[in-house]
Amino acid sequence: MEIMPCYSILLVFIFAIIYVRTDEEAASHMSKAERISLREEARQMFYHAYDAYMDNAYPADELMPLSCKGRWRGVTPSRGDMDDVLGNFSLTLVDSLDTLVVMGDFSEFSRAIKLVIKDVTFDHDIVVSVFETNIRMLGGLLSAHVLATALKSEVPALEWYDGELLALAEDLGRRLLPAFNTSTGIPHGRINLRHGIRGLSESRETCTACAGTMILEMAALSRLTGNPVYEQKAHKAMDRLWKIRHRTSDLMGTVINIHNGDWVRKDSGVGAGIDSYYEYCLKAYILLGDEKYLARFIRHYNAVMKYISRGPIMLAVHMHRPHLQSRNFMDALLAFWPGLQVLLGDVRPAVETHEMLYQVMQRHTFIPEAFTSDFQVHWGQHPLRPEFLESTYFLHRATSDDHYLQVGKTVLRALQTHTKVPCGYAAVNDVRTRVHEDRMDSFVIAETFKYLYMLFGEDKDLPVKLEDYVLTTEAHFLPLSLATDGKNGSYLTIKIDDEDEDKYKRTCPNTASLVAEKVRQPMRQMLGSKAARPPARLRPLNDPRQIHALSDMGISVLTLPDGRVQLLYTVNTAKSAKDAAEGLTFMREMSKFNSLSDTENGVVAAGVKINDKIFPAGPGHFGKDLTGPALFSGKPVFVTPIDACTTIENSKEVAGKFAIATRGDCTFAQKVRFIQEAGATLAIILDNVKGSSHETTALFAMSGDGKDDIEIPAVFLFSEEAMYLTVSLNMNPELIVTVGELRSLKQQFEAGCDNGNCEPVTDAPTSPSDRESFDHLKRVLSQLVAQFELSLSNEDSSQKTCHEEPQNLFVSKDNKFVNEDFHSNKVCTNGCDEEEQISETNDVYTAQPATNKFGDI
Repeated sequence: MEIMPCYSILLVFIFAIIYVRTDEEAASHMSKAERISLREEARQMFYHAYDAYMDNAYPADELMPLSCKGRWRGVTPSRGDMDDVLGNFSLTLVDSLDTLVVMGDFSEFSRAIKLVIKDVTFDHDIVVSVFETNIRMLGGLLSAHVLATALKSEVPALEWYDGELLALAEDLGRRLLPAFNTSTGIPHGRINLRHGIRGLSESRETCTACAGTMILEMAALSRLTGNPVYEQKAHKAMDRLWKIRHRTSDLMGTVINIHNGDWVRKDSGVGAGIDSYYEYCLKAYILLGDEKYLARFIRHYNAVMKYISRGPIMLAVHMHRPHLQSRNFMDALLAFWPGLQVLLGDVRPAVETHEMLYQVMQRHTFIPEAFTSDFQVHWGQHPLRPEFLESTYFLHRATSDDHYLQVGKTVLRALQTHTKVPCGYAAVNDVRTRVHEDRMDSFVIAETFKYLYMLFGEDKDLPVKLEDYVLTTEAHFLPLSLATDGKNGSYLTIKIDDEDEDKYKRTCPNTASLVAEKVRQPMRQMLGSKAARPPARLRPLNDPRQIHALSDMGISVLTLPDGRVQLLYTVNTAKSAKDAAEGLTFMREMSKFNSLSDTENGVVAAGVKINDKIFPAGPGHFGKDLTGPALFSGKPVFVTPIDACTTIENSKEVAGKFAIATRGDCTFAQKVRFIQEAGATLAIILDNVKGSSHETTALFAMSGDGKDDIEIPAVFLFSEEAMYLTVSLNMNPELIVTVGELRSLKQQFEAGCDNGNCEPVTDAPTSPSDRESFDHLKRVLSQLVAQFELSLSNEDSSQKTCHEEPQNLFVSKDNKFVNEDFHSNKVCTNGCDEEEQISETNDVYTAQPATNKFGDI
């Protein structure tokens, strides 16, 4: 269903949805007494964390709950890029100021403001993340200023306040401004608080969310101070991002070159690296009243729902080839998406995706940082993120369904049982082992406990009217009055550059009665423990939804009596011109699907040969490409420290060899970067999850961080394979291992193995149901490859004009499209071959059943 914009959409829209209680919902009903009890428990959780920070860490940026001390930039051992959020500016206190208001604790709010005024300064020679500093520090200061100003006439404890936080916010805003000094207007990802961009190492890339999550805070700063420059810079960045979207798919990539606007990473989803850009497109309209942001968001939203959403599953695709999935896992940050859908008014898919996430949580106690489409753990960390609670809160506001109170209760109990420690709340290093990590991010107090408290609370429990504010991506309060009451109101309307905007039709979304339980129940049946793997891609030939989608693109699917498949593409049967163009793109892309036979879950598998065994290994999204026939051999050596999260101490032993490090404590890219600096020629990262194996866990590619400074190859081994490597190295210190693309290793070594010595290695999914489905899909697609590859890749239909009635075209033995009736009357111009008919307006492509290199179907 395509959702079009309605300019009357307001934040209060979410409260107007009709709700009907079912019997099953009645069973989940929560009494008022229990709700109040949970609200007070959420309050106590906040103070347990807040007091632990204030007593043991302040004025440091964060609390280390296991060490029970503060985390300081440049003092506490570095965690690499993770520390870019720290600026030695009392981050946790500033980020949590408005949570004190939500709790109704005005005396502590007043005391905390005075501490910030006295202790916080930004004159530090420290490089920080522009994105994180904007949403946490600038947003926190602005929100606290707005609330203090609004309450000072009613709360005696705040009568003294005179705009001091706004002055601090403007000081910080000025320090962030140099980040926007690029040829594109897209800001740098990092900045030095004292020196700006001077002295920084070459900065070329940033994530889409990093560049596109500035407009709310910067516009608010402009309108509160009367200085338009902050809003102007943020608008320019948003305008440039809109211009570089993929014009056919309307999707965005993940990483951008800030100097030329080129896409560095073209995978498109709704999670990490892109999430809050979409959020700020919609919320910029709500806060500022600028209709271009609503129009843009709707275009993006329709694209996401068309290409990325597969029912409740949200899997990233290639932005320029949106029919191709780019990864087989989802990350926890996408949990914000149902809440955003509620703000738009599209509640049904919000219920579905939220239920999917709840099933993941119930399976693992927490939502892991990343999980596969069959809900297996991909990355096991859980830093107590708020996004799932955020969506739970908005869904409860929209539906009044007590089910979401029960969901919140489940989250609360998990936090209390598994993360509470004497000194605050500790992040979970791996949801499978529930081992703690010495980390409590500022968002735990600023967002997680805030949403938990507001979920169980009622409007009368809060000192502010929520409908008068927009909550930022960090859950800070910005008033809707900024659209008209700000000192900078003249900047409300900015001319829309894209002429397509004016052509976009506007209709309101359907707000028909929704019974949330009736939406959730099928999700439970599909996602429950008895269900098979949720389809990452709609199954070919037998799924009516896919048949319908193909039909919209002008593609008919025929199954012949002998089981073989025939596809017919006819332009003039497509639903629209855009659908017809996508149909042609789809047919062209079929020829590229043959590469699936060499992948596992969409990842081109690497391999590691140890003694006479070959093990699949995960490649990296960074470093030297391992695909192809080239193989690398070397002596493996363990690094010190073993996690490779700091400078390698035994660099002399590592230089010229294969360095072995363990997973955890910092990113894959950071580890390999330190290993490269030590002079190693290849990095082998070993899993830290006991019992993991390529036979039981989906293979994945190690994520990069957008930088391209890593040149050595890197591979990832699960713990069972890692154990074999460790034992082999202990038995033979002169052990030599060989690394390369898995297929190349098999071709060169497996034929010479003794029977039983070389372990069988597969490139395709291994479970029987997936194997059957994969092989079926492979045969179907490879059949299409044989019939379409030459014709669809070599023809330039724009140079030919063939005038005749549309007729079915078939593939001849020499791979040309020919007419079924060679004697039909036709008129060809511009060199049309007598046996070829390819017309831009009347294309009819038919795939005849054929024998190909994979055999008959």
